[in-house]
Formats: sequence, C-alpha cells, structure tokens
Amino acid sequence: MARAFTPKVVTANDLLEGDVIYQTEDDRWSRELADAELITDEAHAQVRLLDASRQASKIVGAYLADAVAGDNGPEPTHFREEFRRTGPSNYAHGKQETATQPRA
Repeated sequence: MARAFTPKVVTANDLLEGDVIYQTEDDRWSRELADAELITDEAHAQVRLLDASRQASKIVGAYLADAVAGDNGPEPTHFREEFRRTGPSNYAHGKQETATQPRA
C-alpha cells in the first residue's frame, strides 16, 4: 500500500554559494525555511520539483523535504533538515550566531 502524502517544501543548494535554499510560493529562492512554500498536494509538489530542477544555472540538488506548518512558516520534521537549516555545528558563526539573535 502506498504511503500517504505528507506536506513538503522544495529545497536545494545555491549553485555559487552552496547555501541551503528553499523555493517560495512566488518562485523565488530564500535562505529562510519560514519563507518556503508548504506544499500539501502530491501532484503540485512534483510540478514544483520539476520546475526547480530546470534551474541548473542557479541551484543544485533539488528535492522534496518533509515539513509541517509551524507558527512562523514551515518547520522540518526530520533532524537532517533541521541540521541543513541551521548549518554545520562545528563553529559558532554564520547561521548559528544569527540563530541565537532575536529575529526582527
């Protein structure tokens, strides 16, 4: 029996900078998961992934990641995606430093 579809976001890495990025509802790429489009329809998710994979001049490694609706936008459901969102844990600068700062 097929597994039930769960909400997803389209994620990839920026081709030039390597940062984790997320596809927004208005076809932009954002470095903030909270800006990502939370996709609840399987067919729509496949279309969005196909659209993303055609942007080889901007991104690399696009895929669908499980997510749930949170108070401030999509939230990851798997530790891998939480790790990708916050960045490497072996230094306290970049995403780690800003994560400790309150958001404006």
